[in-house]
Amino acid sequence: MNAAEMVEVVLPGKVEPEGLEVRQGPVPTAGPGQVVVRMEATGVSFAEQQMRRGRYYDQPPFPFVPGYDLVGTVIETGEGVAPGLAGTRVAALLKVGGWATHVVVDAADMVPVPDGISAAQAETVVINGITAWQMLHRKARVRAGQTVLVHGANGGVGSVLVQLAHAAGVQVIGTASARHHAALREAGVMPIDYRTENIPARVRELAPGGVDAVFDHVGGRSVVDSWQLLAPGGTLVSYGSASTRDDEGSKQWPVLKLLARVWLWNALPNRRRAYFFNVWAGRALTPSRFRARLRNDLTEVFTALHRGDITPAIAAQLRLDRVAEALRLAESGTVSGKVVLVP
Repeated sequence: MNAAEMVEVVLPGKVEPEGLEVRQGPVPTAGPGQVVVRMEATGVSFAEQQMRRGRYYDQPPFPFVPGYDLVGTVIETGEGVAPGLAGTRVAALLKVGGWATHVVVDAADMVPVPDGISAAQAETVVINGITAWQMLHRKARVRAGQTVLVHGANGGVGSVLVQLAHAAGVQVIGTASARHHAALREAGVMPIDYRTENIPARVRELAPGGVDAVFDHVGGRSVVDSWQLLAPGGTLVSYGSASTRDDEGSKQWPVLKLLARVWLWNALPNRRRAYFFNVWAGRALTPSRFRARLRNDLTEVFTALHRGDITPAIAAQLRLDRVAEALRLAESGTVSGKVVLVP
């Protein structure tokens, strides 16, 4: 591969991981207000697992290049962008397009990555970190001394949530399969086996008065249980419907059902709140406010990483052309942390 070539991974339709196509082409150029970033790390998130099944609620039409986020170095700046940005290491939240060696990004969407953090380490906390931070501090507004329930406490978002909660002085009850319990206990989490234990009964034993917040990516029946486990003044943050990942039928329906439920719960006089968290909320209506908040919160996450409040959990690091293997690994449920792709 010569230096003027780009490699990208294309999702051509609903395919098994082996159906992803690795293509080569010319390196793109930056238009006005844009930069070209040479990717140093991108990753496999839950969104791509849904996208390859056609199940992500607002994915673009096939074919497209997946890749929710990336970390890399600016190698070219377009018109209206400070040329001094070239050579800077940045992170960007994209939704799609990150699984490529060179990516065009709007300069306004970049967030600087501080020195002392490697690209792969930073990658573990871009989408996962921003999601965890905003749910914890902007939605649930946790305070020291509170107790929260984190579903999938060993997962990409869950593991960051746990660490940020502890940094804020919050106690954590976490669900995970038994193989992850020893590591969770070591991390100060009270673990519950979602496969063999009655989650609501166990949570009531551990927190008789209810929990102050629940972070639920499972959807379906789990959300109803989560709502019922809240203490007065508590907050439910639902951020996905993992339980419907392999379902057929409408990809919008599980989300619409969740939104309807959240709306209804909030309409009732019950001293509790429910949110359906979407990291992209507000982007279309107030883009400058959205970008400022994203930059602020991701900078907080990078600072926490640098300080050691978060340990970057890299499950595996694989080359971009081994993307099928990376996706299989991420979907296996056997790994802890993030599967990272590098050029």
